[in-house]
This record gives sequence, structure tokens and C-alpha cells, in this order.
Amino acid sequence: MRVLFVDTTHICLEEMLEKHGFEIIKGYNLSIEECKNLLTEVDGLIIRSRFPLTKVELSTAKQLRFIGRVGAGLENIDIDFAESQNIICYNAPEGNRDAVGEHAIGMLLSVANNLVRCNSEVSQGIWKREENRGWEIKTKTVGIIGYGNMGGEFAKRLSGFGCNVIAYDKYKSDYTDQYCKEVSLDDLFEQADILSLHIPQNEETMFMVDAQFILNFKKPIVIINTARGKIVKTSALVENLKKGKVKAACLDVLEYEKASFEKLHAENLPDDFRYLIEADNVILSPHVGGWTHESNIKLAQVIAEKIIKDF
Repeated sequence: MRVLFVDTTHICLEEMLEKHGFEIIKGYNLSIEECKNLLTEVDGLIIRSRFPLTKVELSTAKQLRFIGRVGAGLENIDIDFAESQNIICYNAPEGNRDAVGEHAIGMLLSVANNLVRCNSEVSQGIWKREENRGWEIKTKTVGIIGYGNMGGEFAKRLSGFGCNVIAYDKYKSDYTDQYCKEVSLDDLFEQADILSLHIPQNEETMFMVDAQFILNFKKPIVIINTARGKIVKTSALVENLKKGKVKAACLDVLEYEKASFEKLHAENLPDDFRYLIEADNVILSPHVGGWTHESNIKLAQVIAEKIIKDF
């Protein structure tokens, strides 16, 4: 079977497939159009986020049998059409769930203890203690929306902090475990001090966290988003940061990212984004929550193992 790699990934993915008889076509230095032209000639495709695979591209891939996305989300693939063509789509949330869980903890600790602001001030010779008094995670209620690979790992890492962890997942039931308690969305609105989002981007979740969603919370809330930027409406977030309804925000992903996640839409960034980068109760990172040296290897290994098992 011939497998086209349109994005770079850890070399172990190529090596594992080659060891099991797959022929590798290295397309990551080819143009997007050249890669699309090759879709007619391959049995498998390895991608990250270089370009979307819509019905148009997939219609030409007459012999394509599988797509492996070296990551967690599949929003850049027309899954329904792929499945109608008997194309199996693989992703690898098992590969970067540890990284995402740790990153979310790191962002939460940073905002709770004003670490970014402290670092900036001390590096300038400014020594403020009372102004930088933080708050503890212990005794707080952390609400997780989406209790899959990422949400589950985040809950595990919270288990040593002495906080109450609850979770809502529309598509699961009976998932209460040693790390969290299953609740309704209304219960989460009622109880949560901290909200962490671990859901995919799709038509249902696009800008789910809007002004009304935020107002549903009984208490002022800290929002953590390591999922997808377009789940949170930035204008609503900024409005509620200004009002104090949102106490702080930890954002690894942003509404303004390009689909490839490689850069922001730098032209004419709105005032809401400029507010975020200047606010000292907002922590930002460039979509690197699942982007560790270890996850780079694990993502590739998971995809390879799934493909080898089936083919």
C-alpha cells in the first residue's frame, strides 16, 4: 500500500509503516496542489492540518482506504463523506492527552499565582508581594466539559490538589470515576469555579461559549481552553472579563488562528485580541498544549499502530 505524507511527523511513523511493507511517499515538501494530484494514486494519507480534506479532494481519491491525522481533532476532514466512500479516518488523542492535561494544569497554576505578571515585574526590579497574592485550587470546584481522553487526563492531574472535580459530557453516561463526578450541564453551571473545555470543534460546539453561556454560571468563573479556539466567542469572553464575570482566562487556542494552527490571522487583529494580550489575568500560549517532545513520538506511534492493526 502506498501512503502519502503531506505533513511532517516523527520519523517513527514512517519507519513503523515501512517495516510492515507500506511504501512511503514523502509529500511534505511538495505544494498543496501537487499533494492533491497524488491523491488519485495512493491507498493511505497522513496529515496534520496543512489543508482541509473536503468532498472535492476526497472525490478524486478513488483508491484511498485510510486517512491518519497525527493529532486529536478531525475537523479538517469531511468525515461523513469519507465514511460514505469507505475511507477509515484515524486520529490519536491517546498520543497527546498527557501533554494537554499537564499544560492545562500549568496554565491554571500560572493564572492562580499571577506567575506571568510576577516574572515580568521581578525582571524589571519591581517587588510586589501583596498585589500578587494568589489563590489556591484546593476547595474549588473544577467543571470539565467533555470527558474523553483530554478531559480525563486533566481530571487525573487535579486529583492531588484537593479540589472537587465534576464533568459534563453530552455523549457519555455513567462515567463517574475516582477522579470526577458526572453531572448535568445545569449542575456544572451551578457549582463550577473553574471551567475547562475538552471538546471537538464542530457545528454544535462552534462558539458554544458565548455571552449567554457565560452568564449561566452562578459564580465568577475561570475559563481554560486547550481544545479549539472557535469554541469560545472572544468578544463575549472579553466583555465578561471586563465585568468580572470571568475572573481569568487560560487560552492555548484562539478564535483568530488559521486552520493550519501555524499562525494567527495577523491582518487587522480586533480590539478584543489586543485586550487579551494586555490583560494580566489572561494566560496565552500558541496552541502548544499537546505539543511536547514526548507527544510528538506518541502521536506517531498511535497512528502507526492503528493503521498496522487494520491493514
